[in-house]
Amino acid sequence: MVTGASKSAALKSAVVNVYQHTLSTTAIARTLERNRTQENPMKIAILVTSTLLMSTSAFANPELAEKKGCLACHAVDAKRIGPSYKEVAAKYADDKKAVAVLATKVRKGGGGVWGAIPMPANPQVSDAEAKKLVEWILTVK
Repeated sequence: MVTGASKSAALKSAVVNVYQHTLSTTAIARTLERNRTQENPMKIAILVTSTLLMSTSAFANPELAEKKGCLACHAVDAKRIGPSYKEVAAKYADDKKAVAVLATKVRKGGGGVWGAIPMPANPQVSDAEAKKLVEWILTVK
């Protein structure tokens, strides 16, 4: 049996977790905060579940970059062998075709844009993964 105190503690923990996620979940966090005094476990469960689903996709991309070996040559905020993700995001910020162009470069490789060292092809990265990675990279500020 769940007591009012444990519901309150669980809700508080959920609210803290929500606030730590991306700005896209701010509306959910506000809803949780507004409903904090109400005893509605189903509503809380739905909000927490949707927040976790949204945050999983937001945080999956750095993990995917590591899993696919991208971090061997790139870093979020420092140049390594290749440019930082912040540099890439800034360069392509206004380019409507950036996702398609960069996803192709992730898969097939490329050169001449960032210096003499070409980016090797990454056949282990699927088209969907390349798109997901590039979409995340373009959000890095």
